[in-house]
Amino acid sequence: AGAMRRAAAGAAGGGGARAARPAGGAPRPDPAGGPQPLPAQPPARTRGGDPPAASPALDVAPDVFVVRVLLEETGEMFRVTDCRSDMTVRELKEELDLMAGIPFNLQRLQYLDQGVLMDDSTLKFHDVVPGGIISLCIWHYDGWTELVLAAVDGDPSKLSRLGVAEDSFYRTTNSQHFEDEQWKDWISQRAFVALYITSHRGHLDAVQYLLEHGANCLSKSPVGRTPLHVAAAMGQSDCIDLLLSHGASINDKDAKGETPMSIARRLHREHGERRMFLHYWKAKSRTAAPTDLIMRKFFRGVRSGFGSKKKNRT
Repeated sequence: AGAMRRAAAGAAGGGGARAARPAGGAPRPDPAGGPQPLPAQPPARTRGGDPPAASPALDVAPDVFVVRVLLEETGEMFRVTDCRSDMTVRELKEELDLMAGIPFNLQRLQYLDQGVLMDDSTLKFHDVVPGGIISLCIWHYDGWTELVLAAVDGDPSKLSRLGVAEDSFYRTTNSQHFEDEQWKDWISQRAFVALYITSHRGHLDAVQYLLEHGANCLSKSPVGRTPLHVAAAMGQSDCIDLLLSHGASINDKDAKGETPMSIARRLHREHGERRMFLHYWKAKSRTAAPTDLIMRKFFRGVRSGFGSKKKNRT
């Protein structure tokens, strides 16, 4: 019995010296009592042979994102949604033609210290990040910067001194040699740009002044937009009414096939869309009224003819 007890004690002591390896890959005790880490495992490799990214969520930008655009001359900030990494600078400028109210041909875009962004390059090429700020500047030639600033301010007296009417004495280095038709075309272009921007900003007095002094509300920006397009995009209802009263068309399409009505609908400018819709039906009713009168006269004539025949028969 004693021998059996000694054998059991020896087995227990041996079991304590050879402790079982903990589950989960815990460090093994070394002879000196300190823990030793398990050998490092090689990183798993993808099918192509490269190790996977540590955090895919950090490396993949969203498919569609927002960028902010700062108009440097005025300090105004605009948000452009639905941007993509493969979006070209030209496409961004076309959107700014509408959202910032600055005609495409006057825009100069910069990002960080990269200089002027070329139209055929992409946002990805310039490392534009979601929420990044792109600078929008006006080309500094032929007095355009001064005109844009006056239009953004919406002061008719300032605009009147900057060559928006044919009786203006305003001249630039470029325009001082213009005569006749060339001079009229130059003035017409400046009046249109001023009307485009003031309509976008909702400066009713300035829009009224420009229309009364010959600005053409049917002229278009290089991407086919009229002042009514940008007024509709911003929901400037009073300017919409004024432009419509001077002959603006709700059916003009821009380069993307959008009309002022469709733009207002897309941007949820319900009030402006309603104004244009009512104007359309008023115009339809005016054109229909003479026809109705003619039809009434026709039916009266028919009835009177029937009456005369009846009398003759009697």
